[in-house]
Amino acid sequence: MAFRAIAASPGLAGKLIVVSAIGLTSAAWLAHRHANVATDDPLADAATVTAAAPAQDAASQAAASAAPASESAPAYRVETAVVGHSFSEAAQRLGVDAATTARLARAFSGRLDFRRDLQRGSEIRFVFRNDTSGANGASEAKDANDVSAANAGAPQSTASSDDTPVAIRISNGNVSHDLFLYRNLAGKAFYYSADGHAAAPSFLRYPVKFTRVSSHFSLRRLDPVTHRVQPHEGVDLAAPVGTPVHATARGTVTFAGWQTGYGKVVKLENFGPYSTTFAHLARFAKHLKVGQTVSKGQVIGYVGATGWATGPHLHYEVHVDQVAQDPLTVDLPHRDPLQGEDKQRFAQQVALIDPLL
Repeated sequence: MAFRAIAASPGLAGKLIVVSAIGLTSAAWLAHRHANVATDDPLADAATVTAAAPAQDAASQAAASAAPASESAPAYRVETAVVGHSFSEAAQRLGVDAATTARLARAFSGRLDFRRDLQRGSEIRFVFRNDTSGANGASEAKDANDVSAANAGAPQSTASSDDTPVAIRISNGNVSHDLFLYRNLAGKAFYYSADGHAAAPSFLRYPVKFTRVSSHFSLRRLDPVTHRVQPHEGVDLAAPVGTPVHATARGTVTFAGWQTGYGKVVKLENFGPYSTTFAHLARFAKHLKVGQTVSKGQVIGYVGATGWATGPHLHYEVHVDQVAQDPLTVDLPHRDPLQGEDKQRFAQQVALIDPLL
């Protein structure tokens, strides 16, 4: 129809007028149509924004595409191993290095002796933070380097977030022991039990590397030398003559000499209500004397069979408020627990990680 209208016009001027009219009408119709589409199409506004700010939209699309990936990647991973020969062997099977394994052994030292208390078939569960190569990953790597002081020794510059567990559970039969790694507000990272107490105790559980417990703590024991029933106020830890004996806690030497029955004996007054006794020694550590202060782990003597001993062993006692306690089960003192904001932050962390164990 438009072509016929143009052809019917009598002159050039008429043709121009008709063409202009048609052009204006078409433009108006197209504008109206575009307005309707913009109103009806829910994506129209987004398309308009895209046309107006393509750079901003590209950034938004990149962020949107990255968000699902971030949400789908878990922050933690859980690894489980069953003890075959030793804790270190099981841990190394999961990629935990020897230095970290040693730190964990020290952290658990107040609860477990890995050489004796773990059995074949005991289960170990580690929770690791996945390395995101971001701020969190860097923070955890710093935590790994700072697992020191009370339960980790000197900082290890080679540790990484990927091989340092943020939580660990050791299940030995029906009994489980959990520890959680936490960086306190002072900037130091330690392993803590779920209630916020530092894992590494102020006391070592065992003062010597022994082969077996040759006689247990008992309030009524038939003494093999006197053949009388009497209390045995400690434990006898069998070990070869000359095996070093270590102070189980910081303390002051109150006695170093000979006593009937005990033979060569060292007695320490430890902090608070605690005191310890080490008997049947072959000899004392060099320069050890009464009044000297010794540190936890310091060698104070060597295993022997002096006094009333039927074989080489260490007789070891722990007294609390001057009352003898079983050294194998007595509650050992720990460093001050977390307080205030540290305790609140730690509780939140435990609530997040504990369900993974």
